[in-house]
Amino acid sequence: MALHLIETDVDAIPLTALTEAAFANWLETQTNVVRTRLETSGFKAGPGTWCQIPAADGGVEQVVAGLGSDQFDLWAWAALPAALPNKSYVISRQDDEATMEIAALGWALGTYSFDRYKSSDDITFARLLWPKCDRDSVTRTAEATFLVRDLVNTPASHMGPQELADAAAHLARQHGADFRVIVGEDLLAENFPGIHAVGRASDRQPRLIDFTWGDRDAPKLTLVGKGVCFDSGGLDLKSAAGMKLMKKDMGGSAQVLGLASMVMAAKLPVRLRVLIPAVENSVSGNALRPLDVIAMRSGKTVEIGHTDAEGRVVLADALAAAVEENPALIIDCATLTGAARVALGTDLPALFANDDGLAQSLLQHASVQKDPLWRMPLWAGYKKQVEGKVADLTNAPEGGYGGAITAALFLEDFVGPDIPWMHVDLMA
Repeated sequence: MALHLIETDVDAIPLTALTEAAFANWLETQTNVVRTRLETSGFKAGPGTWCQIPAADGGVEQVVAGLGSDQFDLWAWAALPAALPNKSYVISRQDDEATMEIAALGWALGTYSFDRYKSSDDITFARLLWPKCDRDSVTRTAEATFLVRDLVNTPASHMGPQELADAAAHLARQHGADFRVIVGEDLLAENFPGIHAVGRASDRQPRLIDFTWGDRDAPKLTLVGKGVCFDSGGLDLKSAAGMKLMKKDMGGSAQVLGLASMVMAAKLPVRLRVLIPAVENSVSGNALRPLDVIAMRSGKTVEIGHTDAEGRVVLADALAAAVEENPALIIDCATLTGAARVALGTDLPALFANDDGLAQSLLQHASVQKDPLWRMPLWAGYKKQVEGKVADLTNAPEGGYGGAITAALFLEDFVGPDIPWMHVDLMA
């Protein structure tokens, strides 16, 4: 994987990256030639903008790039490798290592492309000499992010439950994790009826991916990811437009695998467990029907109010399995509801949590990393909406209001109040 971060290049062009505030002060110290060039170009140091300063010999003396209002803006750095001419650059004003790590990571993330199915790749990116920073941190974060993007971008024809399991197995082998997968009818034998019920209509058998890593005596961190590799909606069939992007309905599992990759690569002192229910929600003669009732792993029963609300059903079985080990923390990630997108848009994932301290800590770190989430409430007043008419719970309350909240309340029922739990509803 090319990050377009290089060791050396004698022809590297100096790159001066400035916030809007720093630019004003810096400009006062420059020559008339530099000031005139920047003023006539309209350069104001906005995020992702740049301007070349010509040298006397006709070459390039330096490039000035804008970071907007914040030197820690990862995405301002990420805009540069595709925007700048295809040459090598070296940061001329190297600040502290934390800032330079943001610069290197942003640059690396800005060089991602998905060209698996293209006969030729004509995308080029500028290269950056490694600044002084924690290269291991940059590399493992970029590699994990590229893994997530590759998994989500791969069409469902090449990313079914088996292929998702293969990707997880490959990651587990890389880090010496213990891997197992439960497939097809064995799901019933091992008491995962919700996962089996959702995935049984597809000729690509449903499965539960399960791997563990780390010291058995370390605090237990369990990650659960929704792995619906394609979602037709089931018998409550989606429209053509609604189905078009459903190769990404396994985005939660991709996110979990990326996070697991970072945890293992950093050798964090945790006992990691990853659980991914991998299914395809298809239509056939044995497909799950509206108002069917499933007796779940936890012992609770679920009435199927809508077959297109299948993600929470498969997650419920996986969460029930996670709880049995009494971990210190459970995090689940899922492309769960359109309601979260309506509320927050595509770039801002919804966070639900039963532990205020953990939620606040995560939100603070997310703000620093320019990778924000927005906390939404597990509003107890809506709990009655997820009660079933003929079963303990329904997977699709009537009415449709507060859909992200009622989905999270449904999941909460399978976790309980005693284990810290965070649920991220994301667009992927």
